[in-house]
Amino acid sequence: MRTEIQINKGNLPKCMEKYFWDTDVKALDMEKNRVFIIERLLNVGDEKTLYWVFTNYSEDVIRDAVLTSRGLSLKTARCWQNYFKLKEEEMRCFGIFSTGIRGKF
Repeated sequence: MRTEIQINKGNLPKCMEKYFWDTDVKALDMEKNRVFIIERLLNVGDEKTLYWVFTNYSEDVIRDAVLTSRGLSLKTARCWQNYFKLKEEEMRCFGIFSTGIRGKF
């Protein structure tokens, strides 16, 4: 049986709070903290979280987050580099050593 994530514009669904174990989820702003939210969910989320990300953010916003993020893991960065057909030089995470998940937003 497939479980659907409830789309709740403006807030993270309860089932995604586990991905923000080090953050006060109530303090997250979907617009102001969009790069942090997208980066975290791309790094540690599953297919349901990807569906939520692509439902709540435009592909351009996600692409911009991938380009500007410093905290994408190498594996995640390569995946989205291929998906968006990006050059390594364009992606900020390749300009520094990316250790993956960073601290609080």
